[in-house]
Amino acid sequence: MTHLPSPCSTCPGHPARPGPSRRQVVTGATAVAAFGVPTLAACSDDPGTSGRPGVNTVSVAADDVPVGGGVIQEGWVVTQPTEGDFKAFSAECTHQGCAVSEVADGQIICSCHGSYFAIADGAPTAGPATRPLAGAAVEEADGQLTISPQQG
Repeated sequence: MTHLPSPCSTCPGHPARPGPSRRQVVTGATAVAAFGVPTLAACSDDPGTSGRPGVNTVSVAADDVPVGGGVIQEGWVVTQPTEGDFKAFSAECTHQGCAVSEVADGQIICSCHGSYFAIADGAPTAGPATRPLAGAAVEEADGQLTISPQQG
């Protein structure tokens, strides 16, 4: 009995093999198992699980936000420039996407590269950032502030 070599695309006169090799299938399945499942989990439609700054709706006690200052909570910066006037912004710096680190002396500060933003409107006041922080909707009821993305 004569053994014939299997067809391959590198030998003249042999047709190309249909489909991927067994090694390609196993390697591809391993990659999907290792990287695809966590990636798919991160692509949830549930805004409470996105993990991205400034996309979740959160609640903050109005009493926790100092007049002339603010707090950073779950991807949001909530400020009170004047008594009873609450503002909210995404905590994602517009320079290179770092999370802002503190609110002090009437400024929202990103310590990654030294950008500063005004607590009244999120406008850049110093540093490399040239665009304001993204604004957010603020609703007040019974001493609680509900912060959510503004609908564009």
